[in-house]
Amino acid sequence: MDTSNPAIFVNGESLQMYVGKKVRAVVQIIKSDGADMIGKSTDEHQWTLKGLSSAPLMSYVEVIGVAESNQSIGVELWTDFGNSFDAHSYNQLCQLANGEFKDLFL
Repeated sequence: MDTSNPAIFVNGESLQMYVGKKVRAVVQIIKSDGADMIGKSTDEHQWTLKGLSSAPLMSYVEVIGVAESNQSIGVELWTDFGNSFDAHSYNQLCQLANGEFKDLFL
């Protein structure tokens, strides 16, 4: 397992702090926009997922990639979590990972 460049857990609020860095997020896919997908983060921000062209609509997916802006991620890897996911708990994890426990996740 390569730990030299870990992916930072992000939600919609924290994505802007990591533009240009590798991030990890869970997103609910809401529509397809040709080669990209549109989704919403666990805290209800809308994102463009670049390079993700075939994920089931309304499904939750975990994406790992580079934050290209405060509203987009260039997806390198993704995993389908299905239609049922505890977005609230994941959002709390993101808040902890970017707050009081930030040193543990970087």
